[in-house]
Amino acid sequence: MTATVPRVIDSDQHLIEYRTLWSDHIDPAHRDDAIRMVDDAAGWTWLQWRDRRLGLVEVQQPGDTESIGRRHQAALRGEPCDVPWGDALPRDHWDPVARAATLPSLGVDEAFLFPNFGLLWERRLGVDPVAQRANLRAWNRWCATVAADGAGVLHPVAHLTLDDLDWLVAELRSMRDAGVRLAMIAPALVQGKPLSHEDLDPAWRAFVEHGVTPVFHVADQPRPFADAWYLDAGDTFVPTLESVFLWTAAALAATDLVVAGVFARHPSLRLGIVELSAIWVPMYLLMLDGGVNFTSKLNGVSPPGLRGERPSEIFRRHIRVSSFSYELPARIARDVRGTDLLMACSDFPHSEGTATPVADYANAPERFAIAPDTHRPFFAGNAQFLLQS
Repeated sequence: MTATVPRVIDSDQHLIEYRTLWSDHIDPAHRDDAIRMVDDAAGWTWLQWRDRRLGLVEVQQPGDTESIGRRHQAALRGEPCDVPWGDALPRDHWDPVARAATLPSLGVDEAFLFPNFGLLWERRLGVDPVAQRANLRAWNRWCATVAADGAGVLHPVAHLTLDDLDWLVAELRSMRDAGVRLAMIAPALVQGKPLSHEDLDPAWRAFVEHGVTPVFHVADQPRPFADAWYLDAGDTFVPTLESVFLWTAAALAATDLVVAGVFARHPSLRLGIVELSAIWVPMYLLMLDGGVNFTSKLNGVSPPGLRGERPSEIFRRHIRVSSFSYELPARIARDVRGTDLLMACSDFPHSEGTATPVADYANAPERFAIAPDTHRPFFAGNAQFLLQS
């Protein structure tokens, strides 16, 4: 019998939005609210909504974070742009057909494709929910095209909000029909309600019924801490606090979903946590079990949503987490008692990412080196779990 060749599914890549994506795909009635790319007098391109700048439009390359900071500061000073954004953007950064053709050179067979500039504006457009949803829908319509052009190897990630359940269900129906199986949502309160609130049960039911898996991913979303903690200047690309506590919102939201019984009420629901690191997971699972055990004894009653199960077991059954090579995922898997809930990722083409993910995992210290033929759940199986394939 011939052994099957192990597949590699990259759980974190990004597809760059082309210049007119939002105006091309937004409902005509909302065209004036479409996010735009606007060139300034010095030749820099800015992401803009109405008259508000959302961020610098730039080309990223794996391993080159420092130059982003230099370009950002040069743009803020009004210095001339040396290379216009459109001239510098590689085709496989934005074209799904070209990206599919590039995957083999990255060492992967399939890839999740998250938005790029879509990570910069969800919270700030929240001041106008109608405009926010219109721009979300524009990206989601593009996802349908990406899924069709991706020939089964590209898995675009829709961008959703739970603020309007009728809108959400309509989007999930469209995603299902287009073959889109993943959707990014914020690990945050919804109009002041936790994700476990009974009013949001129709949302989780709809995710399950339409075969779309919700995913938490780093983005400009409602913050887990009060705004006063974020001390960086207003034109800072990424606030320092967000980077230090990258994982906090996801851990908070996952705890709510586990302990308050959302997974018990919706046993087929699955959840991904991507680009929010994984090194926190062993300590978190220890604290999750320990905290629930302690408070159950102290209060004389256990959370009813657990139904007698250890919360860490619920987490392991329903949730998968991406882990970068520098985190040594083999060590993390050991520390969570051998349970393999982790996924391979590259973050391509972002500067903090890599164009050699498989080699990066193999080049870890010997006892933590992993490869697709020996760690199939990590390199493919757990991503397939989220894809429900």
